[in-house]
Amino acid sequence: VQLQASGGGLVQAGGSLRVSCLASGLTFSRYTMGWFRQAPGKEREFVAAITWNGGIPDYADSVKGRFTISRDNAKNTVYLQMTTLKPEDTAVYYCAGKYSSGNYYRALTYSYWGQGTLVTVSS
Repeated sequence: VQLQASGGGLVQAGGSLRVSCLASGLTFSRYTMGWFRQAPGKEREFVAAITWNGGIPDYADSVKGRFTISRDNAKNTVYLQMTTLKPEDTAVYYCAGKYSSGNYYRALTYSYWGQGTLVTVSS
């Protein structure tokens, strides 16, 4: 199983960026997919998750209204569209996959992880 995240980069505060995660080696359409992030010196935190059929997208309070998670099961890809970015959004963003839909906000429940993509928001 491989999860390959891409799309990170440097963006100014207030800007937008979309990160993607291409999955292979698993039946993608059956997996709940999540995005987590880890800033320097901080623990990894939940950002967003979406169930296998695109239902119940959920977000951390810190990104609600600014970030949108979506998936394209035909392309085995999950996306995170980020808008109105803030310097505090700077982090390495990781995609992750799990077979069940419960406890999707808990990193320990995910079986598979991507390598991460760095998002830097300048002020």
